[in-house]
Amino acid sequence: MTDAPDGPEELRAAMRSAARELVDGAERLIPAWAVAGVERILVAWDRLDADELRSARERAVTAGADAARRVAEELRALFDRDVVEQAATPLQIVRSAIREPTAVLVSLGIPAVARDPFDERAHPEDRYDLVPRSLADLGDPDLGAALLVWGMAKAKLLRRGSEPPG
Repeated sequence: MTDAPDGPEELRAAMRSAARELVDGAERLIPAWAVAGVERILVAWDRLDADELRSARERAVTAGADAARRVAEELRALFDRDVVEQAATPLQIVRSAIREPTAVLVSLGIPAVARDPFDERAHPEDRYDLVPRSLADLGDPDLGAALLVWGMAKAKLLRRGSEPPG
């Protein structure tokens, strides 16, 4: 069993590797996740005819691709910053993927769904309960592990920066 990375270069390498996994996962999984979210709401609403459903699905496919591209760009921008300058987390950025599928649903006149009061406070922009609770909600449980590796390595680097030289 290998030891967890501890040196600054090892920690940065672990962050880079995890960052690649997170970007790749977002690009690969967000398109299908967005379509599934839109379809879930449309099926529950059940007021569109077959042609409207087909059109809505096509728009959801485009929205999912747009969301994946935008989120991947924002993740890359986050990971390109020094750890001290990273004001957001990868999960926060991934959660913003609701924008594009939400726009599809709003444009169709779909009313907002009833949500848990905590979710309403935590994610007021999430009218359709689309926000992924974790990265595993995108469809790959291993993304959670990549986020954990990234976060732990970042925390160690930040802690090292605040410790006096020993």
